Amino acid sequence: MCLASLVVLGGCRAGPDYHPQSSAELSVPAAYLHSAEAHADMAGEADWWKRFDDPALPPLIARALAGNTDIASATARLQQAREGLRQAKAQFAPTISSSGNAGRLFNSAAPDSDSFSQSLDARWTADLFGGLGRGRQASAASLEAARYSLADVQRAILAELARNLVDTRTTALRLDIARDTLRTQDDNLVIAGFRVRAGLVSALDEEQARSQRAATAASIPLLVRTEAAARNRVAVLAGMAPEAINPLLGTSSKVPAAPRLVVGAPLDLLRRRPDLRAAERRLAAASARIGVAKAQLYPALVLTGNLGTTSNSIRTLTDVVTGQIFASLSATIFDGGRLRSVVRQRRAEAEESLADYHGRVLGALEDVENALVTRETSDTRLVELGQQVAAADAAARLARSNYRAGLTDFRTLLDAERTLLSARDGEASARGDRTKAAIQLYLALGGDWPQDLDFSGKKRP
Repeated sequence: MCLASLVVLGGCRAGPDYHPQSSAELSVPAAYLHSAEAHADMAGEADWWKRFDDPALPPLIARALAGNTDIASATARLQQAREGLRQAKAQFAPTISSSGNAGRLFNSAAPDSDSFSQSLDARWTADLFGGLGRGRQASAASLEAARYSLADVQRAILAELARNLVDTRTTALRLDIARDTLRTQDDNLVIAGFRVRAGLVSALDEEQARSQRAATAASIPLLVRTEAAARNRVAVLAGMAPEAINPLLGTSSKVPAAPRLVVGAPLDLLRRRPDLRAAERRLAAASARIGVAKAQLYPALVLTGNLGTTSNSIRTLTDVVTGQIFASLSATIFDGGRLRSVVRQRRAEAEESLADYHGRVLGALEDVENALVTRETSDTRLVELGQQVAAADAAARLARSNYRAGLTDFRTLLDAERTLLSARDGEASARGDRTKAAIQLYLALGGDWPQDLDFSGKKRP
């Protein structure tokens, strides 16, 4: 009767039943403060990198997914979580073990005799108060968290790779501008030399032209170093040695164009951001572990049984088989408050997970708002810099023509050339910043990974 009563009581699982937080509890607003992005067609959204017009990016992304070491580590953690769930499920099944013995008894007063025995033991723990069930829930939630954590690592690595590719292209464009400017300054130095030797101007013009040319030439090695560092970073992110990246990356100086994006509503972040989904699953696991700890406060029912046989001959080993079955009920009467302390500890861990989840949601909202402002301001800045380049180019052409005709001094030409170089270099950097702002927005929105895929590429059951 006692056992039957315990089985009935076991229908109630220890610990709280987990319910996801509502958007109001997570302080998620209805709309963003800044939502200037145009709504665009997101066909093929799982491959967001194809929306950037750089042919090197898709193969580099494929290499990163296959060979990046951080992704490989996250994949290994996912496999560990899978095995953890299998172990949690296995606790519901009985444990069966077998053993056998063989020996010979030596006796000086009697003939030697043989001894053979074999036993089969079984043990099963009843999940009376749902401790094992809560453990399985915790392991399942941890597995989901590991899946989303892998997606989050992929999201971060791919975005970082794309950013460094943009840096490579941007620096290559700045190098082209610096070398083009250097050729113009070489011409200016020749013209100044002619005018000095003709007695039309003093030697000051030639020295100023030489100084300006040397300053531009000195900037080129720094740009070469910056480009090499960006290339090497792309190689490492793609899981490749630096010297192997050149055939894949090429020598293009075209900065990838930034596509328009679908921003959606703030509530979408809870679904799209894998780091938020991982945090929510960790909260669910922490909640389930409260039940695991609480179930330890209640009695445990264990059923054990065994079958055994003993014989002096292996031929007659199975002639007589004996067996027994036991049910044991155990409960902790006094442990100094340890088990109840564990329950309080698990509750505190759940509160920590909730605070972490809430903080990550607020941080994600901040990321999107910052990315939207960055994208909007980078568009405006690029337009203004384009106008500056056009005006500075016209001014430099006019100053160069006037200097050759003797209508202006060399300092005016120097200032015009310096302003043009600064404007062109600034516009090139702004093009890269605008594209990286789009990547930042992709990252803030959670990337575009398919929601129904296990991250090995297989459909989830």
